Amino acid sequence: MANLTTPRLHFLLALQLLMLIQSQVLCYQYKVGDLDSWGIPTSANPQVYTKWSKYHQFKLGDSLLFLYPPSQDSVIQVTAQSYSSCNLKDPILYMNDGNSLFNFTTLGDFYFTSGEPGHCEKSQKLHISFLSGNGSADSPSSGPSSLDASAPSYPTVFGTIPAPPSSSSSSPSQRFPVFAAAVVGFVVFALFSGNM
Repeated sequence: MANLTTPRLHFLLALQLLMLIQSQVLCYQYKVGDLDSWGIPTSANPQVYTKWSKYHQFKLGDSLLFLYPPSQDSVIQVTAQSYSSCNLKDPILYMNDGNSLFNFTTLGDFYFTSGEPGHCEKSQKLHISFLSGNGSADSPSSGPSSLDASAPSYPTVFGTIPAPPSSSSSSPSQRFPVFAAAVVGFVVFALFSGNM
């Protein structure tokens, strides 16, 4: 049997562990509003954030990127009551750097609005709701097919849009790297232990 304290074996076991971890990390960063960024919605698209949130499916580990001119706007996370009444006092979180990132680390409802007076009343606000690990915005069945015909269509200029996760907990394509990493690890261990 091989000595379990050899540096080579430690390296190979660490490599196997990294392969297992890497195969499970599938998180995305979503730019809020896509091409519209974070700002007061235009009269041509007053419900941009409602439509945007219904189009995307979020899961734990994903993040929202709010882009805006820092001298003209900000983002605050608020309670449901403050969201409904556009109350900007006592936000849960205040971000004003123009490149604000919010990470989903827990399940639940998340309410965002502009921190600038008057912007919330002009529909510059966003509600994201998910209650399971592969949740979606506002309703479990929402997705690209649930958009109405008036939803805007934009050309892809920043690369491809990541496909939403499948409804199953893990698809065969996600399980294969884990299986392959486990087989490689066992083969390497067997080779070094002299049993093969």
